[in-house]
Amino acid sequence: MRRLTLFIVSLVLWYLVSWPYDFQARTMDWQILAAGGVFSLVASLLFVEVFTKHPRKIFGITRWFWAILYVPVFFWYMIVANLDVAYRVLHPRLPIRPGIVKVKTSLKSESGRTALANSITLTPGTMSVDITDDGYLYIHWIYVQAEDVEGATLKIVAPFEKFLKRIFD
Repeated sequence: MRRLTLFIVSLVLWYLVSWPYDFQARTMDWQILAAGGVFSLVASLLFVEVFTKHPRKIFGITRWFWAILYVPVFFWYMIVANLDVAYRVLHPRLPIRPGIVKVKTSLKSESGRTALANSITLTPGTMSVDITDDGYLYIHWIYVQAEDVEGATLKIVAPFEKFLKRIFD
């Protein structure tokens, strides 16, 4: 079941990215379709162990709903962080206070924790350094605003976690 799910997800993503249908000519590019099938098959055979342990969860409509809602929220925080980093770079006295902070996540799944760490890293000014098995992340922060676990968690993790919990857990 996991291999089949990974194959379907890979194939759909391949088709969405490559879009093999030409609307003007009303034709399908069969080479792209065939390549997508071959690569999706190879991916499903090689990477099934790093794919989700519960493949049926991926077909949950509510998970997709929250994932779609998460995208604009993530982009908003990414834009705000980009502007903040640009300000710090362009400011004459370069107001930075770098440090590594410890934050706590309540996400249970490995996929959820990985998505959280990636979201933090993709947001300029923060970078995930380590994820522990007991739910802690170590984050390098360009301007440390809170040194305690609760304060740093509220600033860094909370905006993403409420969405990711509904998507992955």
